[in-house]
Amino acid sequence: MTENTGVRPGAAPGSRGRTTIADVVVEKIAGTAAQDVLGVHALGSGFARSMGSMRERMPGAGSGKSATRGVSVEVGELQAAIDLELVVDYGVSITDVAAAVRENVISAVERMAGRDVVEVDIMVSDVKLPDGEEDEGEERQRIR
Repeated sequence: MTENTGVRPGAAPGSRGRTTIADVVVEKIAGTAAQDVLGVHALGSGFARSMGSMRERMPGAGSGKSATRGVSVEVGELQAAIDLELVVDYGVSITDVAAAVRENVISAVERMAGRDVVEVDIMVSDVKLPDGEEDEGEERQRIR
C-alpha cells in the first residue's frame, strides 16, 4: 500500500519538509546585529546588565556576553517583530544610531532567518558617559 504525501517525486528539496526557527535564534541574530552598530554601548537596562554580569561570573554559567539581553521577539512562520533596549555612547546622534540599528537588524534577520521583519521598536534606556564621569556624579550627590 502506498501513501500519498502530496509530494511529487523530483519535487524541489525546499518543498519536502518544514523549517522552524526558535525565537532565541532570532533574538541572537537581532542582538548581534544591533551590537555591531557604532554608537551602541550595550543592550538591556542597567539592572539587566548588572544581573547578567553577575551570572557570567558564576562557574559553569557560560561565557561571554549574552546576545539576547535587551532583545525581545515575536516570530511567526513568515514574519517577526523585534523590541530592543539599548544603551548608547555619549555624544552620538541617538536617532542616527537607532536608524542604523533598525536597518542592520532588519537586514540580518531577513537574510539569515528568512522572516519578513514588520517592525523593530527601539528604546534607549541609558547613555554611557565617558569614563569617570558617572562616578564623579555619584560622589557629588553624596557630598551635597
